[in-house]
Amino acid sequence: MKISRALFAPGASAFFFDDQRAIKAGAGHDGFDYVGAPITPGFSRIRVGGQCISVLLVLDDGQVAQGDCAAVQYSGAGGRDPLFLAGRFIPLLERHIRPVLEGRPVDGFRAMARDIESLRVDGTPLHTALRYGLTQALLDARAKSLACTRAEVVCREWGLPLDASPVPIFGQTGDNRYENVDKMVLKGVDVLPHGLINSVDEKLGRDGGKLKEYIRWLAARVAALRPRSDYLPDLHIDVYGTIGIIFGNDPGRVAAYLDGLQADAGPHRLYIEGPVDMEEKPAQIEALRKIRQELDMRGSSVRIVADEWCNTREDVRDFTDAQACHMVQIKTPDLGGIQDIVESVLYCKGHGMEAYQGGTCNETEISAQCCVHLAMAAHPSRMLAKPGMGFDEGFTIVKNEMERIRVQLAARGGKRNERP
Repeated sequence: MKISRALFAPGASAFFFDDQRAIKAGAGHDGFDYVGAPITPGFSRIRVGGQCISVLLVLDDGQVAQGDCAAVQYSGAGGRDPLFLAGRFIPLLERHIRPVLEGRPVDGFRAMARDIESLRVDGTPLHTALRYGLTQALLDARAKSLACTRAEVVCREWGLPLDASPVPIFGQTGDNRYENVDKMVLKGVDVLPHGLINSVDEKLGRDGGKLKEYIRWLAARVAALRPRSDYLPDLHIDVYGTIGIIFGNDPGRVAAYLDGLQADAGPHRLYIEGPVDMEEKPAQIEALRKIRQELDMRGSSVRIVADEWCNTREDVRDFTDAQACHMVQIKTPDLGGIQDIVESVLYCKGHGMEAYQGGTCNETEISAQCCVHLAMAAHPSRMLAKPGMGFDEGFTIVKNEMERIRVQLAARGGKRNERP
């Protein structure tokens, strides 16, 4: 089977691009928008409508394989590639990528993905969003050529067992961090709420008191609304480095505060993502490593999660090798080619690190469904319900795709262990 045509369509992603630096610096709200001047290069305003590019590979038997090029909400921050706008990149795809794809045999996925990864335009690698969408489409093409699921292609090429066991799903509330928690609890989500704690004064508190109050509310709300008596979701909260801001990025003070949050979480396991942001990778690794050491010395059950400055497969390995955290977020669009998502999950699992296959609210249903196939092959500790910030939509996309895959894998002899 060959690729007969490569088509590229501009589209909308499920959320927005936001200038994280401007928001953390105190940008105010104007309805859904932010007010003030942008700080991150490439942003014409603080909040920009999300965009994507759909990659459509027409195969010579008439089937069409799909993938979506998408980038994270906080593009250009934390060492990531710059703002991704469709109008800028479609001409590049037409000029440089279409000739590479058209007429190409659909053979092994890993070989095709390596070719995309090695491409250079004017000596520069393709934007991570482009590599993300192109490799999704190539995986879909390979699955269509073999008449199997994308998860099965990954299992075959990485030598992984067919496993129909579910992967825990992590729901994100967006700014609606109370009502969306109610929805998550009623639907029995495995991990919640993300919380979007990206402002000191509004959401964390200058002494951290607002976050402590919120965590206490979470524990009480789960107890009040739980759909079954044994429902005990993990609490996972992303604080975008704001805890470091109020404690001067001092590892001892940050760890002491984090340790104190466990009492507020009650019986729930508590994960805090991105407690500090040191604005560059080596310092980030060192700061998180010291915070983890402090927590471990205290015998704390609170676990920290790396996000900022942990973008590529190499970054995931470096944070893991340094034992700089308890869990690594594998932020799927930031890695570029989806083969690196699989490699990163497997590396974490092989080196005693919990792997969170994350992503962004700013993806699409196509990229989210592809990520479910990757998760069902590699089985990270959890995966994000995405895209969007409304919870229900992203959870529906991820949950339903997972159940479809599980039924197919089980029918092909894959084991089907349920969650305890």
